[in-house]
Amino acid sequence: MSAAFSSWFLIGLAVLAANLPFLNERLFALVRLPSRPQKPFWLRLVELVVLYFAVGAVATMLEARIGSVFRQGWEFYAVTGCLFLVLAFPGFVFRYLRKRHG
Repeated sequence: MSAAFSSWFLIGLAVLAANLPFLNERLFALVRLPSRPQKPFWLRLVELVVLYFAVGAVATMLEARIGSVFRQGWEFYAVTGCLFLVLAFPGFVFRYLRKRHG
């Protein structure tokens, strides 16, 4: 897998993972929640944080396949966390800000 393909794959995975909590009512799109018609907002945020770390683990694995893994400071995690929240914005708009007709 080339570095360019790995980069695009990771970007696509991050977009999908960031929007996943807002686009379905199942936990991680797999587990049906008993006796709840809708996931609460706090559970969507927990799911978003877990998916952020999962995408980070995939990114570290891809980086290790290309070469050596570089150590990152807190600044890296602050920036990538904010970027992950920006990528989640379309799903948030779809779930909470879209006007429902009918």
